[in-house]
This record gives sequence, C-alpha cells and structure tokens, in this order.
Amino acid sequence: MDAAKDQGKGLRFQRRAVLKMMAAMPLAGLAPARALALDDAEAAGGIVRSGAAGLWKLQILTPHEWKSVCVLSDWIVPADEVSASATDAGVPAFIDDWLNFQRGYELTGVREGLVWLDDESKKSFGRDFVSCTTEQQQKMLDRMAWPEKAQASDAEGVGFFNLMRDLVLSGFYTSETGRRDLPYLGNQPQNGWHGCPQKALEQLGV
Repeated sequence: MDAAKDQGKGLRFQRRAVLKMMAAMPLAGLAPARALALDDAEAAGGIVRSGAAGLWKLQILTPHEWKSVCVLSDWIVPADEVSASATDAGVPAFIDDWLNFQRGYELTGVREGLVWLDDESKKSFGRDFVSCTTEQQQKMLDRMAWPEKAQASDAEGVGFFNLMRDLVLSGFYTSETGRRDLPYLGNQPQNGWHGCPQKALEQLGV
C-alpha cells in the first residue's frame, strides 16, 4: 500500500474515532463545512435541495425544521479531507422520510427539540438557531453534546441532541457516501478464506 493510500486510510479511521467519541465530548473545533443553500426550502411546493438526493419534496418537516436539520446534520458529520458532509450525503432527506414513516416519539422528539433549540438560542442570542453565527451555534451545541457536564435545565436539549446524532449517523452510514467512508468491505470477491487474522485473534484473547 502506497503512502497516499495509507494517509487516506488513516484519515478515515481518525474520522470514525472522532464520531464514536462525540457522545462524550463537546463539539469544539467542529463546524459546518459550508453555507447551505437553505433558502431553497422556501420554494413553492416544499421542494428543497438535498445533496445526493437531489431535489427533495418535504414529507413531514416544515421548511424551517428542514433548515435546522440541515445545519445540525453538518455539525454532527461535517465534510473532511476524505468524505462529504451529512447534507451532501442526503441525510436530511433520510431523516425527513424516516420521521414521516415512523411518526412516533422520534418525530415528537425532533420537533420539540427544535423548538427548544430555537427558544434557547433566542434567549441567549436574540435569534433562532439557524440565524446564529457559527460561534453561537457551537455554544448552543456544547450545552447538549456533553451530557456529563450539561446543566439540569438543558436535559431536554441533551436528549434531543442524542436523538439527532443517532438519526444523522444512521442516515450517513447507510448512504453510499457513508459506506465508502467506513470503508465498507463487503460484497467484494475474495480469492479465498484464510480464517480470522492472527492479530485480531490475539486482540480478542482467543
């Protein structure tokens, strides 16, 4: 394996490690990779742009909820040197479709959480979450992304962020972009089966 491949592999595993640790750390240092064309969500008929999904007709989310989900998705999985962002992978469309199909506690949790996020953003910064600056958005997310340090008054936000993170990562890693990011090694022809690698067996203690 040449140096370029080694570097790319290292970046993928670094990204995976960071995502796995997000449940126990704030979002300091992360930011959306780019400004989204979110005004498209105001287009007639609820037709929006959704990365890999192309044009998407909103199923259950309102235009404002869509904007918020897009921004949150790119905070949770921003673009990096190896892979595209969550919005580029079509994750907001996945979430909109899933919530429309499920229409249970997850839809309620997302909607109530988005209201909480806007209300708290207005209290702190005088504007809703989407209209906040990157620094202000990060401050809001840091209140939710580190459960062990969160204030009791932010419990609703913590629960909401946990739900959003699960939805975003589920959507991302079931997309074509996410499968390449893992990297997913299934469904490929093999020359033969030589058993589990010895190094893996040693690590498992078997």
